Amino acid sequence: MLTIRTDLASEAHQLWRERTGETTRLPGVLARDEELEGFPLTRVEILDGEGASALGKPQGIYLTLDVSALWRREADVFARAVRAVAAMLEPLLPEEGTVLAAGLGNRAMTPDALGPRMLDHLLVTRHLREALPEFRSVAGIGAGVLGSTGMEAAEWVRGAADRVKPAAVVVVDALAARSLDRLCSSVQISDTGLIPGSGVGNHRMALNREGLGVPVISLGVPTVVSVETAARDLLAQAGGDEEKIPRLRGRGLFVTPDGIDAKIRELARVVGYGLDLACQPGLELEDLEALLA
Repeated sequence: MLTIRTDLASEAHQLWRERTGETTRLPGVLARDEELEGFPLTRVEILDGEGASALGKPQGIYLTLDVSALWRREADVFARAVRAVAAMLEPLLPEEGTVLAAGLGNRAMTPDALGPRMLDHLLVTRHLREALPEFRSVAGIGAGVLGSTGMEAAEWVRGAADRVKPAAVVVVDALAARSLDRLCSSVQISDTGLIPGSGVGNHRMALNREGLGVPVISLGVPTVVSVETAARDLLAQAGGDEEKIPRLRGRGLFVTPDGIDAKIRELARVVGYGLDLACQPGLELEDLEALLA
């Protein structure tokens, strides 16, 4: 049986249905479809250990927003996407206290650059608390990758959190998907934290409430899919047998969509501005564009 990698809880829930042939509710899991700012939204809540075991995800809330309309250039789509991300994030944040935003990934590798590039659009205000007391305190950190720094992303974030003493940490990272249709077209937000690299089989130290002592919210966009997983989906669509797909040697191959440079630039703006509005609900998108110009 092929290993199907996905960081998206909505895909894990759909995969469970396919494997079991079940159409009834999975014990320990609540899933429903909604709409937010005109975008389809899937809410998956994993309630207990049984649900966590079935989906292979920690207990918590997972919100997956379909933003494929960004690439169809629908009317007002960028502003609506920013407002939707803010609306998903804001209820998960504590009402008061500093928010530490951590951009994970490798700026030099485009499919992994979402987190670092989000920081270009983050309104940091922690150093301005005396001059601008009406703004919520926000700090940012770019956690480098182990191969270039010798430190785990979790060590970077933990060290910053020990110094900043935030009320919550928001970690932004690129994810892996099961479906080609999800690439650069979904935003997942969860209150369970994050294990960097888990979607590509490169598990690192976890970033979660247990490790940091404060709520950790993860925000990610799928930018890659494994070749094995993509082949399975394509073969299934053609009515073929997934067991005929040969296993690939080594750590596997991953693919990313064309135009990934432009898509990461746009998604980093959506995610960064959405986080800004969630932290500073008194501002409008036009205010952010002026402040961050």
